[in-house]
Amino acid sequence: MTYLTRWDDDTSRPSFGGAARDLVVRAVLPAVPLFGVIVAIGLVIMKPLRGFEAENDVNRWFQDRRTPTGEAITKVMSMVGNTEYVIAVGVLVALVILWRTKAWWFAVVPLIAISVQATVFVIATAVVGRPRPTVERLDPTPPTSSFPSGHVGASTALYVSFVLMATRIGNPTVRRVVIAVCVLAPLCVAFARLYRGAHHVTDILVGFVNGIVCALLAWGYLRRDTGAQSRA
Repeated sequence: MTYLTRWDDDTSRPSFGGAARDLVVRAVLPAVPLFGVIVAIGLVIMKPLRGFEAENDVNRWFQDRRTPTGEAITKVMSMVGNTEYVIAVGVLVALVILWRTKAWWFAVVPLIAISVQATVFVIATAVVGRPRPTVERLDPTPPTSSFPSGHVGASTALYVSFVLMATRIGNPTVRRVVIAVCVLAPLCVAFARLYRGAHHVTDILVGFVNGIVCALLAWGYLRRDTGAQSRA
């Protein structure tokens, strides 16, 4: 059984209690060291690097090149990472997958991904407390610090989990299109957040790491029997 085919190789139905235990052991607890690494990076930026002020040059570069068209496009791109959008899309896709597969334990993967990511993000941003870039911000920013990017982390967690799910799509053309769109979505969010002055580059990069790791943890949260396929 490979990591990507784990859900196809073992389609057995878990108990709710067993799935909950696996969630804690295989997704929640492994997110603790992820949180530690993210906070450590943030504190290095804030203390030894004194906020890494040189990064503001990147944000000023984007600010100097803003146009009305660019502002309109990036406003839409940035909205893809909004909390309400991420939750709505995650719940909608989970319901569609539940309807098609009747496998609730598989349908919850994207919801686990965004929930674990959000938990790591909220606590880390409170601990680090990094100021926003010193440029004009085009969006009202939430009452959290700049590090790491919640928009990038949330959209990455959501759409990387969709990419993993899309590997099960039988039609190769549809599969490639869905994967391409899902890869592009968080990249667009990242560009928009830089363009609109909401985050530094390192905020974006660590947001990617947070989202990717949480999506992978969600994909592997449930124990699967590696010998199930051979015994079928």
